[in-house]
Amino acid sequence: MLARKGLLPDGFLLTRLAEDATQPSRIRPKSQRARFITKNGSCNVAHKNIREQGRFLQDVFTTMVDLKWQHSLLIFTSAFLCSWMLFAMVWWLMAFAHGDLETRDTNEPGPVPCVTSIHSFTSAFLFSIEVQVTIGFGGRMVTEECPFAIIVLIIQNILGLIINAIMLGCVFMKTAQANRRAETLIFSRNAVIAPRNGRPTLMFRVGDLRKSMIITATIQLQVIRRTVTAEGEVIPVCQLDIQVENPLRSNGIFLVSPLIISHTIDRGSALYEVSAQSLATEDLEIIVILEGVVETTGITMQARTSYTPEEILWGRRFVSIMTEEDGRYSVDYSKFGNTVPVRMPALSAKELDQTRGIQDSGPHEGKPQGWGVVRAGRGGYRRGGGRACDDAAAKPWYVTAEREEDKEKRGQKKTVKLEEIGREIEEETVEDMSD
Repeated sequence: MLARKGLLPDGFLLTRLAEDATQPSRIRPKSQRARFITKNGSCNVAHKNIREQGRFLQDVFTTMVDLKWQHSLLIFTSAFLCSWMLFAMVWWLMAFAHGDLETRDTNEPGPVPCVTSIHSFTSAFLFSIEVQVTIGFGGRMVTEECPFAIIVLIIQNILGLIINAIMLGCVFMKTAQANRRAETLIFSRNAVIAPRNGRPTLMFRVGDLRKSMIITATIQLQVIRRTVTAEGEVIPVCQLDIQVENPLRSNGIFLVSPLIISHTIDRGSALYEVSAQSLATEDLEIIVILEGVVETTGITMQARTSYTPEEILWGRRFVSIMTEEDGRYSVDYSKFGNTVPVRMPALSAKELDQTRGIQDSGPHEGKPQGWGVVRAGRGGYRRGGGRACDDAAAKPWYVTAEREEDKEKRGQKKTVKLEEIGREIEEETVEDMSD
């Protein structure tokens, strides 16, 4: 759809199709479950057996805005037709009661009618339309003969203004909804897990096709999974927040160009025990929520998407799409979702930490726990949650740490050598003294 509108080149769609074709096929051990958030951001939840339907009528305006366009137009058209018919009946009954519908000789002067030129229900219906939409052709008008006719004229004008105000407000709100601006915010079709700065990291890409920016943009990640409590209670929907990689521990982003949003999988992550083999069988869904204020209109917008285990690629990373040309940065959206394989073991982050000697019993005594600042690229830093603030340099997960037993053994060997050397020196000294 975006390619037809000229917002994206045709090569973008061709590249995405080629990318999907080249991805290795996954064997799904079970049928694909339903997702809460679809790829286009709509909520995939059906509400059934709602007994208190009258609650929706207490907030009529929001209900009208939430309706589909065809339903809204049908309601507005029906409201206008019903109001015209109702007041046409009132005008016709008024003329009938006053005797204005009786045929008279045109040469003889008769009584003054309440409304001139009303001879049938059709003429009363036309006069009702003229009054409510203020057309005023001039053929029919209210006279001073009937005060009740003046009251009906005022009531119909007020009712017509109310219907017009509600219709214009609903149309404006429907055209300026937050999801309309989200049509030009794109997310990568797949998320990836690849090593970054020595730690396995979940990454996906987000971009904005418009030149007008999103002010105070924030992004939030949540993991929805089925959990069982210690008491045996099954929680079908358990929402867990996961931290977005940011030096300030905030979710704010500057979306001036496509960004790769990353989440470091550490001890405090919900994906800490997920490996390449268990990823295909995990019953989880990662929901991405991007919020901000539209620069041109000042309306708060929200864009959503989600990633299921089938859409998370293990051991791949995104290719670079930004280059510097003629003193400005250029973005190639044809490579927006392209990925390349990287060298990465199939172990989970927990298993990788165990190979480094990090025990599950907790942090060592005397080491303060906090957010360690680690260099994260060009001029930036990142924080890792729940890691000890050691003075020693951090080693990557693929480097095996020395065991404590080996250190003790080596220390004992050195001590024995020193003792033997000391004994030899003492024996030589005693012999010299005896001589």
